[in-house]
Amino acid sequence: MSETGSTDEIGDLRAQLLDAALPHATFDGWTESTLRHAVRDAGLEPLDAYRAFPGGADDLLQYYLDSADRQMVSDMLDLDLENMRIRDKIAAGVRLRLEAAAPHKEAVRRGLNHMGLPHRAPTAMKSLYRTVDLMWRAIGDTSTDFNFYSKRALLAGVYGSTLLYWLNDRSENHERTWAFLDRRIGNVMQIEKAKAQFKGAGAKLPDPFRIGQRLAARGRRPFRV
Repeated sequence: MSETGSTDEIGDLRAQLLDAALPHATFDGWTESTLRHAVRDAGLEPLDAYRAFPGGADDLLQYYLDSADRQMVSDMLDLDLENMRIRDKIAAGVRLRLEAAAPHKEAVRRGLNHMGLPHRAPTAMKSLYRTVDLMWRAIGDTSTDFNFYSKRALLAGVYGSTLLYWLNDRSENHERTWAFLDRRIGNVMQIEKAKAQFKGAGAKLPDPFRIGQRLAARGRRPFRV
């Protein structure tokens, strides 16, 4: 079997198992029991599960999160991003990510609980970073300086808090969540505006380093009466 064929086969196995696992993850969480039920429901063999997810249920959950990120990026690129404000692009990315997950809301909740255990904290942070990084890249962010990290940190806060709100939102079409998201982005935009104003004002202030250099230079000159 060719390398490509092997890769395609594994990809098909993963997709089949994920589809079969999602209904069980709602009740059993992202566990080995869920993976065993998925194998049975998909008409596969235990060896197929090992080939697809050598790390077991943890790999299954990561595959789900990766798939959700890929779908989010695809959906974002279908938007007319060039004619949208930055805040609207970000809001759209978060909303698309959560709307796609809505049919499996309880599975998402169980996944969050699964990732919330202390020993999985590094994996959880990596997953969150990947999601917000892909959002910024999808809208064309090309920053490479400190802004690269500050943008992702701010968006991580927005996405994380909105995700928690969404999980407990029972309003029609999650309208309360989208209002919450808009407020959170508004707060972040105010912070960014304040930072820009402070930076602009700082540029007009005397440079303390240069002042120090001048004072030091004067100190080296002969004292004159």
